[in-house]
Amino acid sequence: MCHMSALATWTQGRHTADGVTHPTYRKGDGPGVIVIHELPGMTPKVITFAEEVVAAGHTVVMPHLFGEPGAPMSVGGFLKVMPRVCVSREFTKLARNETTPVAGWLRSLARDLHTDVGGPGVGAVGMCFTGGFALAMMVDESVAAPVVCQPSAPFAIGKERGADLNLSPADLEVVKGRAAAGCAVLGLRYRNDAATGTRFDALRRELGDNFIAVEFEGKGHSVLTEHRQQEAVDRVLAFFSEKLS
Repeated sequence: MCHMSALATWTQGRHTADGVTHPTYRKGDGPGVIVIHELPGMTPKVITFAEEVVAAGHTVVMPHLFGEPGAPMSVGGFLKVMPRVCVSREFTKLARNETTPVAGWLRSLARDLHTDVGGPGVGAVGMCFTGGFALAMMVDESVAAPVVCQPSAPFAIGKERGADLNLSPADLEVVKGRAAAGCAVLGLRYRNDAATGTRFDALRRELGDNFIAVEFEGKGHSVLTEHRQQEAVDRVLAFFSEKLS
């Protein structure tokens, strides 16, 4: 079944870095924002959120990393995608103190978009499994507005993994330096979301006042999509407006 109709108004492209190529979808004008989809893929609700970022005056690029673009959230989608994600060398799943390998590709995408659209830098938003990817992208100076939504990798099995920020020690030092120099990080989650472990505590500890935490009551997970909170969407759009204009 083809699910591409939600992407009919988006321009499809490709980006290659370090010998790795992924498809991309682009739309809009203005400062750049990279929206990284969650598991199991680029669902209609992820695309809806991306459309809102476009409508707010941004050039949005969505990389397609796994799953079927436009397919709705489903158990079947998860079951199809998880084995592929688990064997892929591009993503860390359980390793601690390690930056996900796909971060290098995403930083390259951010540099290209920034070169193309200009401005003080680009925004990046990751969700769930890709939540921490926006933090890893911040190692590159082109990323000026990182947004971390319900960061869930490495999978929060055990206390230490649950606190891990999916960054190598060297990358963590760069992120801390950039935050100290004024590059704030916006984080959003449901307060009782077990998938995020104690990462928000770790972010507060490492980044101090330059980590802006927005937490919602309850046991939801996806603040911008499946369990959407309008305040979450509004806060992200305001953050991009403030940091990228």
